[in-house]
Order: sequence, then C-alpha cells, then structure tokens
Amino acid sequence: MWNHSRLLYLSRRQSFAKSVRYWHCQANRPTLTFVPTCSGACPEDVEQLKQFVQQCQKLFVITGAGISTESGIPDYRSEHVGLFARTKRRPVEHGMFVRSAQVRRSYWARSFTGWTNFLKHQPNAAHLALSRWERAGRLHWLVTQNVDALHQKAGSLRCTELHGCLYLVICLNCGQVTHREQLQKRMAVMNPHWRVDTVEVAPDGDVLLSESQVEGFRVPACLACSGILKSQVTFFGDNVARATVAFLYKRLVESDGVLIVGSSLQVYSAYRFVREAHEQGLPIAILNIGPTRANTLAMLMINARCGDVLPLALDI
Repeated sequence: MWNHSRLLYLSRRQSFAKSVRYWHCQANRPTLTFVPTCSGACPEDVEQLKQFVQQCQKLFVITGAGISTESGIPDYRSEHVGLFARTKRRPVEHGMFVRSAQVRRSYWARSFTGWTNFLKHQPNAAHLALSRWERAGRLHWLVTQNVDALHQKAGSLRCTELHGCLYLVICLNCGQVTHREQLQKRMAVMNPHWRVDTVEVAPDGDVLLSESQVEGFRVPACLACSGILKSQVTFFGDNVARATVAFLYKRLVESDGVLIVGSSLQVYSAYRFVREAHEQGLPIAILNIGPTRANTLAMLMINARCGDVLPLALDI
C-alpha cells in the first residue's frame, strides 16, 4: 500500500554506508552555470524516492529542461539562471516563424552559430540512470519535453520526444524530413564568410544575437519543393500531434506510477499526463528544483538536482 508515513519510516532505516555514499556524491558534484541554487536532497529524501521507485514495476517518467541544465543547456524559467531571468528574449512563436522571413532568418542564423557547441553536450548522470532503469525493466515509458536528444544519447529506447528533436528538420510545405547536419552544411556553403562573436547561450541549441548581427544571413529552402524549413520541434503556439498524445495516454494507462524529473510542468502538453495520472489514482513523485504545477497532486516532492538523486534511487 502507498503510504507516505511508511516511506518516512523506511527512509530512517538506511545504512550508514548508504549515507556515506550519498554525501560523497553531494560533496563532489560540479558547479554548473545554468542549474538553480538549491540546498540539495538529504539522505531521507533519496531513500523515500528509492522506496517509491522500488514499488513501481512499470514507471512512467516525465522529464523537462531541469535534467539537461546539468549537461550545460540552459532552460527558460529557472530563477536567476533561466533565459527569462537573464534576458528579455523570448522563444520564437510558430505563427511568427511561418509569417515572417526576418524571424526565420534570425532563428536560423542563431541556430547555425550555436550548432557546433550544441553537439558537444553529453548526457549526465540523470540521463544515464534512467537509461539503466529501462534496461533493468523498471521504466515502462519515458516522455521528455526536451529537444536535445540527450536521452537517446544515453541509450534510452522506450522514449517519446514530446516536443520533437532539434536533430531533424521538416519542410512546412511538402513534409520532407531531413537531418539537421545536412542543413548545417548547406548554410555554411551559402554563408561562407559568416562570423559572429557571441557568448550568450540560449536553451534551444542556439545563441542570442542582435538584429544587426543576423542581417544578411542567407536561409536555405527545401530542396524538394522550395518550401520553408523548420526544426522538427514544437514551437510556442503550436500543438503536439494528437497521435503522439493518444500514444502516451495508452502508455500511462499501462503504468503503475509517475515520476516527474526536472520540470515545473508549466506547459500543459506535459501537465495533462500528470493530471490524468492523478485521476487514475496513480502515485506521483516529483524531483525538481523549485515548485511545480503539480505540487498538490504528488505524494512525494524532492527539491534537488536530478543527477544527485536518480543514480541512488534504484539498486541495479
């Protein structure tokens, strides 16, 4: 039976060796620019999450930007370190991208400039832990709001990228999908003298540039039909495909517990699955720095870095 008091009781039975291992992890964690400040989880928090995970045989996991900030990718909403806190810039909206050639020029110039560094980002301890859970047969399905493909790099197979992936490009006219690296080469040929000095990194694999900096950048069109090319990701103002949502609802019905990792759940496309899980009576746990939209729905909330906790939450 799921009982929060029982989880608290079990957490106090942890061994001294586990405490030493936990605090060694805490003491040696790196300082990362885009990870919000937090006090970190105590050993009791880790043990509670461990009990939660151990009692789930078919876990449904939802991840957000907070898992990738530990790989050096900034997010939008984190206090003090997110894009909204650091700058006045806002992410491109789908409608504006479709209507405005200048918006498309700015988007692709920023993406082109930041792409090489974006490729260098690697999975961190949290991504790798979830991949191990899957191989151990404990993770039923993983849905990520991130577009960075770090879960796939970590080896996750039972995974849906809810908002798409930056490694693919789609033509808005004919629907042809190509690899992003191919477009990068085309943009390099079309802009042989393109040089921009910038240090401001943005969340979606790009950098922050001024309007004057992007002036003159040439944007390729679709090779098949000359249509508009767009990263195969869900921009703000666009909707996730109905087939994807229906598929994930089926995976949720098959699950026996939900774990939210590194997400405030402010975007409804992910929050809907937590709300549905609550209506089904599934136990819900949250691992995130700061409050989330689902705080009142969860039986367990841990305010800590994902990479500090997930590797300790399941003995494999």
